Amino acid sequence: MTNSDTIQPERDYKQKTAWVYLLNLIFYFIPLWFMRDDVLRISVSLLLLIPFVYSYYWAFKSASAKAIYPIGLMLLTASVAAPFTSGAISLFSFAAFFIGFFYSLRTAVFCFFILSGWLWTLDFLIGFEAYYFPLYGMLIMFVVGLLGVIEHNNERVRRQQRQSSDEIASLATALERERIARDLHDIMGHNLSSIALKAQLAEKLVETGNLPLAQQHLSQLADIARESLSQIRQTVSDYKHKGLTDTLQQLTGLLREQSIEVHLKGTLPKMPALQESQLGLMFTELVNNTIKHGNATECVWQFAHEDEQLSISFSDNASTKEIIEGNGLKGIRERVELLSGEFNYTTEEGYRFMISLPLSAQQIAQDKDVVE
Repeated sequence: MTNSDTIQPERDYKQKTAWVYLLNLIFYFIPLWFMRDDVLRISVSLLLLIPFVYSYYWAFKSASAKAIYPIGLMLLTASVAAPFTSGAISLFSFAAFFIGFFYSLRTAVFCFFILSGWLWTLDFLIGFEAYYFPLYGMLIMFVVGLLGVIEHNNERVRRQQRQSSDEIASLATALERERIARDLHDIMGHNLSSIALKAQLAEKLVETGNLPLAQQHLSQLADIARESLSQIRQTVSDYKHKGLTDTLQQLTGLLREQSIEVHLKGTLPKMPALQESQLGLMFTELVNNTIKHGNATECVWQFAHEDEQLSISFSDNASTKEIIEGNGLKGIRERVELLSGEFNYTTEEGYRFMISLPLSAQQIAQDKDVVE
């Protein structure tokens, strides 16, 4: 996944929720209420919201290099609105936020002083009473502009974190490729050389008429080929089976990507591949159910193993309803029964699913024999 792939959905989400911040325009409408008899001023003030809202969404979609255009339109709209309503202060505050967000702190401070001077100029030209227009305007612009600077820094930190995550993922992929190449070279290098050597030797023995010795080398060649095939299958099987711990980490990350808080309590014991693979499938089904069908904001994994018995609990705080077992839960129950365990669930305080499995060596051997 590239960095742009990660950033674009976040930008789309912010654009979809941009209307929420427009609720602050209530401070623009408050002065209009007190001059509701002046139809002309109210009409002009409302019409000026059209270019302002346009510039607002334009700023949300803009890059830093072109942000000056929507910000400029926003400031122009606010300046034109000032003679008609003192609520224009709120329009200046929106511009101050985007200035703090898009530009460096030094540039933002410089713009703050320029805008403060412009507010005093407008106050002088319009003749507002008691200087509340420039004083309140400066205070609001400073606070909102500071919020823009903070959001800019937060965005930069998130971008660095995404970049670091992408670099780590790329490095891990490269290391995994090197490991696979090294393993295949170690497994097949010597064996292929032996196969080629014995094939050449057998060919020469056939040419000289020494068929018994040639047959012996061909038999050894077949044994080497079978052993190589077995080693490759084992290696591929190891690659496919990442282990239950890795599976749990991936599922935990998936839940957190859905804004679900995850807590893990206890530790998992060392288990044979059979139990780990089956538990991995069960965990995946439980997490998918939580994401698809629930409205949880928090979930807890609990692991306990005592007296050769493993107890696992997965619970969340979603609002509950009666559980009707579908293929997913039936599949979990069948897998648990296959391992001679027990599967239960409750809906008293959110959903809670409980799995209990034996860990004795004798029971594990019996389970493995059943599957094979």
